[in-house]
Amino acid sequence: MTVQTASDIAAPAAPRGFLRQLMARPATMAGAGLILLMTLAAFLGPLVDPTDPDRIDVLKRFLPPLSPGHLLGTDELGRDVLARLLGGGRISLAIGFSAMLLSVVIGTAIGMVAGWRGGVIGAVLMRFVDAMMAFPTVFLVLALALLISPGLASTTILIAATSWMSVARLVEGQYRSLRTADYVAAARTAGASDLRIMVVELLPNAAGAIIVAATLNVARAILLESYVSYLGYGIQAPMASWGNMLNNAQVYLTSAPWLAILPGLAITLTVTSFNFMGNGLRDTLDPHR
Repeated sequence: MTVQTASDIAAPAAPRGFLRQLMARPATMAGAGLILLMTLAAFLGPLVDPTDPDRIDVLKRFLPPLSPGHLLGTDELGRDVLARLLGGGRISLAIGFSAMLLSVVIGTAIGMVAGWRGGVIGAVLMRFVDAMMAFPTVFLVLALALLISPGLASTTILIAATSWMSVARLVEGQYRSLRTADYVAAARTAGASDLRIMVVELLPNAAGAIIVAATLNVARAILLESYVSYLGYGIQAPMASWGNMLNNAQVYLTSAPWLAILPGLAITLTVTSFNFMGNGLRDTLDPHR
C-alpha cells in the first residue's frame, strides 16, 4: 500500500491568468496605479523638490495655489503646502504599511492557532476577538491613545493593536475549513508537526485571503491615523501627516480652503484606491469564481 504525502497531494491551484484577470478590472488597475504614483511622489518627491516642509516664512503666509515658487500655496506659517503634503504622505503611508504588517502578523498568528486547534482554545481566542471587535474602533483608539505618548512608533502600534481582529477572524475561518483537507491528512501521516502543518501546508492556501485583508488594512490604518492625528493624539507638530494638516486647517476653511481640501483629497484618493485594490484582489482570488 502506497502512502501519499503532503507533496503528493497538491493544494488547491491558484486561479489561472491571475494577472490577466486583475488587469481586466479598470477600477483595480486605476487604484493600483494611483497608489504607486502617490507612494513614489511621497518618497521620491524631495529629490525633485527639496523644499524644507518645516521652513517658516511669515512674509508668505496663505499664498494661494499656483503662486510663484509654491505650486500648492503656503499655510498659516508660510510653509510650503506641497512639501508638507509630500512629507505627510511619507508619514501616513509609512504608518499605514507598518501598522498593516503588524496587524496581519498578530491576526494571522491568533487565527492560525484558533482555527487549527479549535475546541476550548479556539473558542476562548475567538471570544476575545469578538470582545475586541465589540468596542467602536475610534473610541478604542482614543482610549488607548491616552495611555501612551504620541509619536510615530506609538501611533503605528496603537493602530495595529486595534486592527488585527478582522484578520484573525478571517484566518480562523480559513484554517477551520482547510484542516480537514486531504493534503493535511497526508502531512499528518508523514509525521509533520502541528507547527509545520500550520505554517508550511495551510498558510500558503490561506495567503489569498490574508493578502486581501492586508490591502484593506492599509486603507483602514491610514484612515485611523488621520482620525487620531486630527484629534491631536497622533503625529505631533512640527512633523506633518495628512491628519494633523487637516487639524491645523480647520480654522481656515473659509479664508484658505485649500489647506483642508488638499490633505483631505489625498486621504480620500489613497483610501479609495486601496479599497478598489482590495476588492479587485478579493474577486480575482475568490476560488468559487
